[in-house]
Amino acid sequence: MTRKERIDILVGDHATRLSETLQAHREQLFPPDTRRKMRKFTSGEAAALLGIKDAYLRKLHLDGRGPEPEIRGNGRRFYAPEDIQALRVMLEKGAKTPGTYLPGRREGDHLQVISVINFKGGSGKTTTSAHLAQKLALDGYRVLALDLDPQASFSALHGFQPEIDLQDGGTLYDAIRYDDPVPIAEVIQKTYFTNLDIVPGNLDLMEFEHDTPRVLAERKGQVFFTRVGEVLGDIEDRYDVVVMDCPPQLGFLTMSALSAATAILVTVHPQMLDVMSMCQFLLMTSQLLGVVADAGGDMSYDWMRYVVTRYEPGDGPQNQMVSFMRSMFGEHVLNHPALKSTAISDAGMTKQTLYEVEKSQFVRTTYERALESMNAVNAEIAGMIQGAWER
Repeated sequence: MTRKERIDILVGDHATRLSETLQAHREQLFPPDTRRKMRKFTSGEAAALLGIKDAYLRKLHLDGRGPEPEIRGNGRRFYAPEDIQALRVMLEKGAKTPGTYLPGRREGDHLQVISVINFKGGSGKTTTSAHLAQKLALDGYRVLALDLDPQASFSALHGFQPEIDLQDGGTLYDAIRYDDPVPIAEVIQKTYFTNLDIVPGNLDLMEFEHDTPRVLAERKGQVFFTRVGEVLGDIEDRYDVVVMDCPPQLGFLTMSALSAATAILVTVHPQMLDVMSMCQFLLMTSQLLGVVADAGGDMSYDWMRYVVTRYEPGDGPQNQMVSFMRSMFGEHVLNHPALKSTAISDAGMTKQTLYEVEKSQFVRTTYERALESMNAVNAEIAGMIQGAWER
């Protein structure tokens, strides 16, 4: 009789080989002796981010005001993200309306905590989270990103390989665990994006799901659903917005994240099976959060929206599903969908977003169409953030 191979050993072997290959791929893209950094923006891109004319940006340079751009062939000017932030600070000082160039919190404004959720794979949750966090940072908001998904795709997009880089911890679990938690400030890391910090994720986050039933059974008086909100309270003065990429399941960690949130963004792929899955997700969410509310949790929110992702305008059934959702949920569906694009998937091959890649790598119309779509989604969300601050 042929002896069967143990599945745990086979899976472990595959995981080890895959990890080694991914590490080699990362070192090829970003050698270990170099620091991953953000590309520079053309003067036109910088002007668009600042909301000014390129001609005015050129005049500022000629007048010796603001940071010195890099001058390349044909006299083209390029600005690093930190240059754009310095320009924001300078322009804000002369702005007639406060917040024109630095749109973040002012006195009395509360921290915006956005949970991006769905428990069906392929909904574009991490892609949406990453592009939102990065665009808000480019727009001048101080942003903290929390990767709460043990799969850690958000972290991978920002240069981490969790099983290599986080062997000794360093995730949010360290700050919210029940025994000997560390201050959240100890697990926050700077990214190569100006204004964007991150708490990366890995499989350690699953420990919270294992620990919580034990703590509840022991009746120690520790409330699981306040853990995320409590640690965010320790650093809230440092940020304007927190973007949380939640796990694709409704466990204790997701419920704690939802309890901490001031806003919820649900990603939806406009196909029948995805919408049916979302229905089950919403039913379960309502029931579980109702229990949390009965236990004293704060379930009030500034806003909740559905964002249609991976949308193909030429697909008839998708258009029908979008129309159906709008008829059901009205203003709770964002006006702008995130288009499906090869530019997004191709950028992901090198662990980058549309804001990081050089557009010269793509067919110009393909890149610009995808970027326009993503910018429209993010601008709509930024508008709701401003609305929550009554602006």
